[in-house]
Amino acid sequence: MAEPVQSAHTQEQEYPPLHGGKLLMLTVAVATASFMEILDMTIVNVSVPAISGSLGVSTSEGTWAISSYMLAAAVMQPLTGWISRRFGEVRTFVTSILLFMCFSAICGLATTLPMLVGARLIQGLVSGPMMSVAQAILLRNYPVERRGMAIALWAMVIIIAPIFGPILGGWITDNLSWPWLFYINLPVGALAATSSWLILRHRESKKTKLPIDGIGLALLVIGVGSLQFMLDNGNEQDWFSSPLIVIAGVVSLISVCFLIPWELTDKHPVIDLHMFARRNFRVGVLVTGVAYFGLSGINVVFPLWLQTTVGYTATWAGLAVAPTGILALVAAPIVGRNMNRLNLRLTASFAFCVFGFAIFWAATLNDTANFSQFATPRFMQGLGIAFFFLPLNQIMLSGVPPSELASASGLSNFVRTMSGSIATAMTVFVWNRRTDYHHAVLTEHIRNSAGAWTNYQTELGNRGISGTGAFDYVEHVITTQAMTLGVNDVFHLLGWMFLLLIPFVWFAKPPFKARGSEAAH
Repeated sequence: MAEPVQSAHTQEQEYPPLHGGKLLMLTVAVATASFMEILDMTIVNVSVPAISGSLGVSTSEGTWAISSYMLAAAVMQPLTGWISRRFGEVRTFVTSILLFMCFSAICGLATTLPMLVGARLIQGLVSGPMMSVAQAILLRNYPVERRGMAIALWAMVIIIAPIFGPILGGWITDNLSWPWLFYINLPVGALAATSSWLILRHRESKKTKLPIDGIGLALLVIGVGSLQFMLDNGNEQDWFSSPLIVIAGVVSLISVCFLIPWELTDKHPVIDLHMFARRNFRVGVLVTGVAYFGLSGINVVFPLWLQTTVGYTATWAGLAVAPTGILALVAAPIVGRNMNRLNLRLTASFAFCVFGFAIFWAATLNDTANFSQFATPRFMQGLGIAFFFLPLNQIMLSGVPPSELASASGLSNFVRTMSGSIATAMTVFVWNRRTDYHHAVLTEHIRNSAGAWTNYQTELGNRGISGTGAFDYVEHVITTQAMTLGVNDVFHLLGWMFLLLIPFVWFAKPPFKARGSEAAH
């Protein structure tokens, strides 16, 4: 058993760092678990139409399988610091993986939407601590001088997983069946849990018995749960035209209004809002949260549009979405190696310019575009991911003591996950509303006094399409065009959102020291 290292000025490194084969095995195990958790956020995106059809619900309701998972994970992420200190990081990590596997199996066995959403909800809850604890475990067990490499490797997993998520999700849906989206977690999770336990079972982090903030936790669950209900049911209930949605919104707002002052004054808060007193953490978290809203919105709406409007299968929709990660995979190691030489604020600004350019490019496409035309903007968008994630992650955690790393990561992941969940509901809502608007505008031109409509009817008649068949054909054309114009409006909105983020990056204040260098001093 490794002997703990005693230090006069820091306790974050309780054991000597790992080297050689053990370090490699730990990296693989942690990366595998992180890959599995991130994969589950994106693998379902391209399969929503198939899941919805199988369970007999609309595609809007089918997106509950995405938002329920993300919001449940968001609830647990702020608790990561307390859980890991109370039970130990290793035990928390391994237990989270095992429970994740269990509820993945239940998701695959679901026969109704409520059963699937309930299983996804609990799956999200048990996965909440996984990512933040994974990051802390890597930092604790890597040599100080190689901690930058550890975070770069971890970031690479976050970049790679979204590449494989849509492709794997599409292939499984088309060639097997959607339950296998969840069954594949069982062997992957077993490998990660077993490897992690064998290597780390005698290297548990220091445990501290702290009281839990019960009132803060209750306010958080009620607030986020009400928000979850509102987001899941808003599109079907016509949002605030429904008294039920209004009540959920009011309950969520009141809970948050009470939560903030309570957490600021409690000795052991569930969400340590004092983290936001650090300027760089505040800027990094808020900018990352808004940016993640935009990226998540695109990743949900784009494959839905390809399948419901353009006629792509889940596999081809996944292939069209996946190129985002290719350039990110190439650029991330370069950015990681040169992090200390780069102007991080300028680098993040460049990333948002790339995002804006790529999204505006995608907004020029219509349902007649070919595969390469759909994939190319996504390919270019990937360049921005490496220049966005790594610099903002370093800005965000610069100055955070290693002892508070798990809490800081949990809070940042909470904001990021909440943003992604809200984006899932809001972008689908905006797309539906803009589709209705464009459908109404286009329909206005279908009248006998319109010369263009008369000529179009004649052309349809020459093709053997007349009477009711002509109106059905035209309705299909109008709906297709309205959905295309609607998704283009969503792209324009998100493109401007990225460009407007650029000035906010510059509120961050140098120096942005790496955590490894800080820990060394």
